[in-house]
Amino acid sequence: MILKSYEINKLNFLIHNFILMHGKNEGLKSEVINEFSLKNKDNRIYKYDEKEILENNVNFHDNITNGSLFDNGKIIIINRSTDKILPVLEPLLERNISNVIIVINADILEKRSKLRSLFEKNKKFISIAFYPDSNETLVKLTQNFFKKIKISVSFENINIIVSRCAGDRKYLRNELDKIYHFVKNKKKIEAIEIMKLTNLTENFTINELIDVCLSKNKKRTINILNDNNFGTDDSILIIRTFLNKSKKLLNLLNDYKINKDLNETLSNAKPPIFWKDKEIVKQQLKHWTPETIKEVIYNLNKLEINIKKMSFNSLNIISDFILSKSSINSNN
Repeated sequence: MILKSYEINKLNFLIHNFILMHGKNEGLKSEVINEFSLKNKDNRIYKYDEKEILENNVNFHDNITNGSLFDNGKIIIINRSTDKILPVLEPLLERNISNVIIVINADILEKRSKLRSLFEKNKKFISIAFYPDSNETLVKLTQNFFKKIKISVSFENINIIVSRCAGDRKYLRNELDKIYHFVKNKKKIEAIEIMKLTNLTENFTINELIDVCLSKNKKRTINILNDNNFGTDDSILIIRTFLNKSKKLLNLLNDYKINKDLNETLSNAKPPIFWKDKEIVKQQLKHWTPETIKEVIYNLNKLEINIKKMSFNSLNIISDFILSKSSINSNN
């Protein structure tokens, strides 16, 4: 059975205790898990990795059937799940387990996925898709945060905070928490304070890297790649930042295609473009079309999937991709 993420608190976990969460939005998944964990606060949480279970599924089943995970209610979370976990789950799905909630946490599952298909079609099981947040959703989340703590902040500064989080809700929550501890007993926060608080060098440099790449400044792109010690752990953030900026650029390109006026396109942009970024965005609009940037978005999604399969070489793969897009002769 398919549900929306906000509907999970309506569930009767005595009936629906097998839940599939699939998609990229790990931040929203964490929030949802925390919410229903609080609702079932007497339950203990146990976390597994799919690989760990596949290597010793007998032990996993024994822990459940023998009662070590079966006392007083438990929440079992299986991370990094794929269709490979299905044969391990099937014996459990067929049984009437009443005091264990099992959460299968997966990345993107295609419609042909057997795991996704089973959970969507069976009314006893719950399937929830966690899609990436839109910029508008993250802006609203940030506005509500400042409203709740009664701090005055301009819409432009809210956009600075959101833009520096590369479309990642979890990262945004961390930055807002950092701001919360800073603004105690204050009534207002200024842009300079936000820049200092959220100025994680890696993230700021990644933003700059993608900006110069999209503006076809190959020399500056090479310099940033050479001067910064990006690691394998930065790979996904680089891709997400590239995706986020490419999607924003696509919206601007669609507007520009209609009104044919660069300045008007920039002035009417929603969310507003920070004044310091207008010149580089103008350059990006001159070098791309809706069709070519759509191709980049498509390739970035493929790239993320491939990198998760072979992360050991991820940084070299991403660097080559970025360099290829920074060339004035390459638009897709």
